[in-house]
Amino acid sequence: MSDTGPDPRVSAIRTVALVGPAAAGKTLLLDALLAHAGAIAQAGSIERGSTVSDHDPLEKRLGHSLQSSLAHFTHGGIRVHAIDTPGAPDFVGQALPALEAADTAIVVINAQNGIELMAQRMLTAAGERGVTRLVVVNKIDCPDIDLPGLLGQIREVFGKECLPLNLPAGGAKCVVDCFFAASSPLGPEADFSSIADAHRALVEQVVEVDSAFVDRYLTDGDVDPRELHAPLEQALREGHLIPVCFCSARTGAGIAELLAVIEALMPNPAEGNPPPFLEGKGTEPAPYPAAPDPAAHVLAHVFKIVADPYLGKMGVLRVHQGRVAKGGLLFVGHARKPIRVGHLFMLQGARHVDIDEALPGDLCAVAKVDDIAFDAVLHDAQEDEHIFLQALDFPTPVHGLAISPARRGDEQKLWEVLARLVDEDPCLRIEQAGHDGTYGHQTLVYGLGELHLRLLLERVRELYKGEVVTEPPRIAYRETISAPAEGHYRHKKQSGGAGQFGEVYLRIEPLERGAGFEFVDAVKGGTIPGQFMPAVEKGVRSALASGVIAGYPLVDLRVVVYDGKHHSVDSKEIAFVTAGRRAMMEAVREARPLVLEPIVQVEITAPDPSIGDITGDLASRRGQVNGTRAAVPGSLIVQGLAPLAELTSYQTRLNAMTAGQGRYTLLLSHYEAVPPNTQATLVGAYKAGDEVE
Repeated sequence: MSDTGPDPRVSAIRTVALVGPAAAGKTLLLDALLAHAGAIAQAGSIERGSTVSDHDPLEKRLGHSLQSSLAHFTHGGIRVHAIDTPGAPDFVGQALPALEAADTAIVVINAQNGIELMAQRMLTAAGERGVTRLVVVNKIDCPDIDLPGLLGQIREVFGKECLPLNLPAGGAKCVVDCFFAASSPLGPEADFSSIADAHRALVEQVVEVDSAFVDRYLTDGDVDPRELHAPLEQALREGHLIPVCFCSARTGAGIAELLAVIEALMPNPAEGNPPPFLEGKGTEPAPYPAAPDPAAHVLAHVFKIVADPYLGKMGVLRVHQGRVAKGGLLFVGHARKPIRVGHLFMLQGARHVDIDEALPGDLCAVAKVDDIAFDAVLHDAQEDEHIFLQALDFPTPVHGLAISPARRGDEQKLWEVLARLVDEDPCLRIEQAGHDGTYGHQTLVYGLGELHLRLLLERVRELYKGEVVTEPPRIAYRETISAPAEGHYRHKKQSGGAGQFGEVYLRIEPLERGAGFEFVDAVKGGTIPGQFMPAVEKGVRSALASGVIAGYPLVDLRVVVYDGKHHSVDSKEIAFVTAGRRAMMEAVREARPLVLEPIVQVEITAPDPSIGDITGDLASRRGQVNGTRAAVPGSLIVQGLAPLAELTSYQTRLNAMTAGQGRYTLLLSHYEAVPPNTQATLVGAYKAGDEVE
């Protein structure tokens, strides 16, 4: 940035992410903003499949968002970039990255449903990321809603820093400003509360961050809000103020006012908290002060990958520093060879709008770049190769599914399709499993829930152009040990010519849950030459990956290799790989092995009369209820813990208990040992599978 302040072109950019629960109306809210700004002729319809952001055929068919989508418009000299995100918890892998790209998170709440889990989750995540937060209560035109009660609930759950910038008026047909107007002498009165009281609370909250304004406020009794831009931005940055706005995307009430708030009060790229870039190698990288200066080196972050059928692999990025120009050269992370930006455009839903340059704060896309990947940093100077953005904390995918092509010989083609979809979603994972106990070698895909995997299969069929065979959801069990033990194996093979020889002695020790794996070379005197130790570790890791007693990966243990033997002629890498693997397997069998299962946090929202049935059912599934809290009137949220294995197809059971009105969300909590009878069943199935093979 120059000495005279931020570049005026950057100051005229706003970047917002619409986040929150499903059915809050985010997609229609974005269409209403686009229509009011003149970017589209009229707002679209979910029923007709005509909204800008839900452009995928599957989204149109299902009637809700499945992936993040971008749009932009210019109004009042301000260019606004908006990201519409899906609200279902299973698709949080599409919603969270929007926080890396936005300066403001607009948390949209459905006035009918009140505060839901995804609203809390996204508001908390935005706060942890240092993103300015704005709460928008949508659907204020709906009948039988308690807006005063909802505002009180927002302040109780989210914090007293949540204060209304405007209030509904005229029976929710419009809204009235509370910040710039101390009262409403000419306009309508608010439907509830007092404009004067709301104004006073806002001004007091803002001036608290600046002692000079505190003195003026105490002396004069008020401060002109037009003078409070700097302390307002500071209050937003620090989370000292979370404004609340009211609107109805359906009727248009409050849409113009919301647009004015985005333009006048939400931060531009120079006013928000700086992005959490880090520089350096190893475990102690230092913060890197990226500046929204078009004249500086380029730093742009890829927060979304799209596999476009016509443009190939497309990276969607936020420019944080410098200027990305069409035809320019950029490095992707540590790559030594730069890529040329042949195609540069902004996204308007499904439409691509060609541009010549993108400035700090802009969201744009580059296409036909195979080397690009999610979370990559693009830069134009090789000395910036060690700069990266602090990683998001994504939930661990624990719902598994075995998948294979119906036609033999198509395994590679199916794997490529799955890999392409995993590129687009950081909460999907695929792996090749050697054993399953029943199904043998298979491809496993893991997601965040049943809906996540069901929609993945829809996409697979669409892209693969063929039928696939799936097995029931596979639970991501793990193996571990509960006692120290030792293992030994001598691998000796002689077949006429050069033989194979390698001998390994090792001991294993349990580590704390979640500690992972440690490999220690404690060999003395060169009994295993140093060049063969990587082969021993490879064999040990092979046993870890395939499991020993039930065919699941081994975790949370230390392996110490302390002795062995070699032969000057016959010792080879393959011999020590085999010896390491077999010694490891012997030790695990003697170390009182355990099978671990994923335990998930479960939140169940259901009508009051169903709560007794739900808590009893949860207890019957080896679950525990940790408490309940109020949801919308007439409903409660049950919070608890339960084994994931007991919750497969849980929605069917929940529908039966709640007459179809219940819903639930899962989040991995931790792993713990399965009951002995369950372990015996899993071990027996694994042995039976080995015998079949």
